[in-house]
Amino acid sequence: MRIADIMTKDVRVASPDDTVAAIAREMAENDIGFLPVGDNDRLVGMITDRDIVVRCVADGRDERTRVADIMTADVKYCFDDEEVGDVARNMGDERIRRLPVVNRNKRLVGIVSLADAARQDPSLAGLGLQGVTCPGGAHNQRSRDG
Repeated sequence: MRIADIMTKDVRVASPDDTVAAIAREMAENDIGFLPVGDNDRLVGMITDRDIVVRCVADGRDERTRVADIMTADVKYCFDDEEVGDVARNMGDERIRRLPVVNRNKRLVGIVSLADAARQDPSLAGLGLQGVTCPGGAHNQRSRDG
């Protein structure tokens, strides 16, 4: 099964110039904790609810802080034509729960999570979760770039 078969296709995208307050409201209204950040049709980062807490609130920044100032700039992604099992293993290795999905032209076409993979094949949950439950990883909050 390919990633395109299980990904969420209705993707909201944050702008680097959006304020943290606006993104936090959008996350709350839509019950999401992760948004890709795009600039001129290019994926430039990711922002999570945890980024907002750790890199904004805990640092004493205010709600007018720009997304670009606290986002994770090291963007990990997968392609929509990749096999689900391969991507789930990679997510576990990289300790990532959610990934933007791009087509071969590198245009954002969706989001995939370990939960999406596990719903299709419960055996994949263990592959991914084994890695993401270890401390650290690509989205360690100690630095903006991973």
